[in-house]
Amino acid sequence: SFDHISPHLPMAVIASEDNRFAMHNGFDFIEIKKAMKENEQGRRRRGASTISQQTAKNVFLWPQSSWIRKGFETYFTFLIELFWSKERIMTVYLNSIEMGKGIYGAEAAAKYKFGTTALRLSREQCALITATLPNPLRFDSAKPSPYIIKRKNQILRLMNLVPRFPPLKEKN
Repeated sequence: SFDHISPHLPMAVIASEDNRFAMHNGFDFIEIKKAMKENEQGRRRRGASTISQQTAKNVFLWPQSSWIRKGFETYFTFLIELFWSKERIMTVYLNSIEMGKGIYGAEAAAKYKFGTTALRLSREQCALITATLPNPLRFDSAKPSPYIIKRKNQILRLMNLVPRFPPLKEKN
C-alpha cells in the first residue's frame, strides 16, 4: 500500500518522470507539445507519457508500441483518472513497473537491490531506482554507472522543486 512505500519514492518518480502529475488529468499537454516540436526539429525522439499513461499501459495493455495500443492506453488513462485517486494511481504504478530483470514493484526492488523494504528506502536509494527507470534492464540501481549517478543527483535536486506528494491534508 502507499503507506508501506518510502515517501521519497513517489517524489523521485514525479521529479524524474512527470513533474505535473498531481495537476494534470492524465495527459501532460505541455510535454506532448514539447516532444512533438523536438521530433519535428529532428532531435532524438522522446516520449511524453505521464505516470497515469504508464500505469494504464503496464496494468491493462501489452508492451509492444503501436497506434492501437496507444488508443487503448488513452482510453484506460481516462478511466483511471476518472475513478482512481492520484495516490491510487501512484501506488499501482510503483507496484507494477519493472525495476530490473524480473523485478517488478517497489518492494521487490528494495529487497533485491538494497536488502531493505520499500518503506525503508532512503531518499538517495529512491533517486537511484528512479534514475534507472528509462531502461531498468540496462541500468542497475545497486551498481550505478557514472551516468546513473549523474541522473540520481539531478533527480535529488528536482525532488526539492516539485510539489510535495501527496499534498498535506488541511486540518478542519
